[in-house]
Amino acid sequence: MGDIFRSESLAMTEEYGRKLAESLTAGTVVALYGGMGMGKTALVRGVAAGLGLEAEVSSPTFALVHDYGGQPPLVHFDMYRVSGWEDLYSTGFFDYLDAGAILIVEWSEHIENALPADAIRLRLQRVDDCTRLIERE
Repeated sequence: MGDIFRSESLAMTEEYGRKLAESLTAGTVVALYGGMGMGKTALVRGVAAGLGLEAEVSSPTFALVHDYGGQPPLVHFDMYRVSGWEDLYSTGFFDYLDAGAILIVEWSEHIENALPADAIRLRLQRVDDCTRLIERE
């Protein structure tokens, strides 16, 4: 078991993301695990802010991928509907990875076998309506 952060609000989850951004470099993959409503997108909003991006961060549920720009670019994936290698390739995941972007992947459990061994893995768990545990493995 790794470090566990207790977030008691969306603002705290975003702040966690801002602090996480300080350690992210080109080619880093952040794999997020957790069901709907766990705060994954709030965490990504915090990362974007921490990287100095003014992008409007939203869940890429229907688009599958949002490129927020930056140097290196921050790219946000939703792998909920990805069910195989062909689907994964169609998202551009490997192209962005090869280009040195910072990748944040929601629903990482759907692409576990494609994640780099050094990916930062964060599990978000519900405690109650406002509180989440964010475990870094």
